[in-house]
Amino acid sequence: MTIRDKLHDFFTKGKISMGFGKTLANITDDQRVNLPVSEIARIREDLDYYSDLFADVKFRNTNNQLRTRKLSTLSITHQAARKLASVIFNEQVTVSVADETIDTFVNSVLTDNLFNLKYEEYLETAIATGGFAIRPYVEKNNKIKLAWIRADQFVPLQSNTNDIQSAVIVNRTTRSENNKTVWYSLLEFHEFDGLSQETITNELYRSETQSEVGQQVNLSAIDAFSDLPEQVVISDVVRPSFAYFKTPGKNNKSIESPLGIGIVENNKHVIEAINNAQDQFHREVKLGKRRIAIDGTLMKPQTAHVGDELNQGYPIFDPDDDVFMQTGESKDGKPLLQDLTNDIRVDQYSEALQVFIREFENNIGLSQGTLSTDATKSDKTATEVVSDNSETYRTRSSYTTQVEKQIKELIISIVQLATKSELFDGKKAPLSVDLVNNPLEINLHFDDGVFVDKDKQLEEDLKVAMAGFMPKKQFLMRNYGLSEDDADKWLAELQSEAPETDNIPDEQDGMLGGNDGEGSGGDDE
Repeated sequence: MTIRDKLHDFFTKGKISMGFGKTLANITDDQRVNLPVSEIARIREDLDYYSDLFADVKFRNTNNQLRTRKLSTLSITHQAARKLASVIFNEQVTVSVADETIDTFVNSVLTDNLFNLKYEEYLETAIATGGFAIRPYVEKNNKIKLAWIRADQFVPLQSNTNDIQSAVIVNRTTRSENNKTVWYSLLEFHEFDGLSQETITNELYRSETQSEVGQQVNLSAIDAFSDLPEQVVISDVVRPSFAYFKTPGKNNKSIESPLGIGIVENNKHVIEAINNAQDQFHREVKLGKRRIAIDGTLMKPQTAHVGDELNQGYPIFDPDDDVFMQTGESKDGKPLLQDLTNDIRVDQYSEALQVFIREFENNIGLSQGTLSTDATKSDKTATEVVSDNSETYRTRSSYTTQVEKQIKELIISIVQLATKSELFDGKKAPLSVDLVNNPLEINLHFDDGVFVDKDKQLEEDLKVAMAGFMPKKQFLMRNYGLSEDDADKWLAELQSEAPETDNIPDEQDGMLGGNDGEGSGGDDE
């Protein structure tokens, strides 16, 4: 019996009739989904901007013939999303849980799933499209794995709250049937009652048109889904099994939608202006090569010289030479030799690009010079760089609030999944936790990177700590990225070593735990 069978037998409270034959043109046609169709279309278009998928440019050439060519772009959406993702979340982020057993288990799951690496990648697409979700599940080898769900695969079932507790996850796949491509969509409905129960319903749809969800078929139509239960009910949980990240700020395109809105939606006109300026500049460079018009008579063969039997008097040009352009005879009868080359408008195009990029930076909350050119930035000190990045830091703070919320919710989902013994071989759950009566204490530490002058911070914090206005534990956590537990261990070890350091000055001895920061050397009253 597979793990999925165990899940089915344990949690299912009677199968329901799925009503095979139901057809959906769009996922929003399902009565459980309460979301405007425009939201689905918006996310798909945002993905096109992120992927740099734009329509070909149509133009008429010198002969008035209609031609097409690829648009030359700067991939500005990808650049901006990549920059924001790297400053919001990176490999230096640490996660800790107060309970040591749970902390070890959770970090082993995150490490096994390459969490820090994958999270930064999916955060990048989320910044462009408005959000993404993560769902833990138990693999057949008893390991907990993480499913990463893009914005175009995640559809909330309600649209009157910013806290999404029910959603449908879409998994699309293609098959070739009778030399025809067919699309299958697995719809995984997660409905949480808001208290302690989550109902998961699996439905499979088949379509011969990519733009449609299609007609519902049996799960056994695809081997990979044949052992999935039609419906399961999971009890004794404190939250849904998925954790959703929403970009900060209100969705101004659909006020009632709980989905986030990415950096694309309110900046399409600026992105298009950047791409048009880049495309025209690239075109001018391509067409601005050196060209010299010459009279056609100059290309006619002249009298052959002795020993010139091969060329017969023709002028010799390099076979790769395309500088000279042959024209008709000039009107005055004189041979024509005219340079047609024009100067490329580098300064004008560069300035136009920088204006549009700076406008884009301002709109998405990046400091000036993050994407635009700032030749003086490389000559600035660390403190000046920190000051220049203040706008980016404020934007980052808004994002990290949402990131922290999602990761904490994910950890709770992982822990509650790890308490379900029926999901694991031998019916032995890795953890035994009462999340209702004993909520988890979860801490995240984000590396501030370029936003903080580390040397300056350490110097200032050391002065404050030695003066007795900063707890020693906070000093270690703030400057060395330690969790609260690790900071306690450091302090305990330092206190155990303190008796062996008789020659340490009183102020430093206080920092190491020798006198707990109390006053030094004074006589008792």
